[in-house]
Amino acid sequence: MAPVKILVVEDEFAISRVLKVYLQKAHFEVEQAFDGEEALEKFHVVYPDLVLLDVVLPQKDGWEVLKEIRKSNNCPVIMLTALGDVNYRLEGLDKGADDYIPKPFVADEVVARVKAVLRRSREDHTNPVKRFGQLEINIKAHQVLVAGKNITLTPRDLSVLLFLAENPNQTFTREQLIEQVWGWDYEGSDRAVDLAIKRIRKALKAWPNSDGEIKTLRGLGYQLSVY
Repeated sequence: MAPVKILVVEDEFAISRVLKVYLQKAHFEVEQAFDGEEALEKFHVVYPDLVLLDVVLPQKDGWEVLKEIRKSNNCPVIMLTALGDVNYRLEGLDKGADDYIPKPFVADEVVARVKAVLRRSREDHTNPVKRFGQLEINIKAHQVLVAGKNITLTPRDLSVLLFLAENPNQTFTREQLIEQVWGWDYEGSDRAVDLAIKRIRKALKAWPNSDGEIKTLRGLGYQLSVY
């Protein structure tokens, strides 16, 4: 079996070195890049299984690197940054990052988060298409179709829908959805869940009620009910 390759993009050598040591200890193969341009060059040579990407970088910043990667590739990306504001976290996730780890961090936690993201990515690839009547969700391609027509959702709203679709007819509280989609360290309001559900319902308005619906169970939470 080929080793799992991680590309660490971090301009602070000491941090990069620590991450490399801990990831190698966990039996990952590690490549390093120390600025945005080098990151993109190595990405297209190494073809990593996951990228640990710092936001503040020389040459090109992490947002630019993420944007370039997402133009052609769904490789999992975890953002690393000292910018602890909630809005920065939301920005990274909304731009297509798979997770977000604020600095300072514990290296063992980074390794655990890498394993979790890789596990989710592999699960997505083993069963990429979910169908519920006229609703079709291609997890690998991040595509949602209703009656054959493409539905546009933000990355975060898509993540909410994907999670509900992977667990149909199960009820989840706001807190559970935040933990699964936003991440355990999310510090914003749980109203974000309500707003996401509202946008998803609007986007899926053409999905026949006879196939299913996103239900609100008062006092309990939300579920994707399919019939």
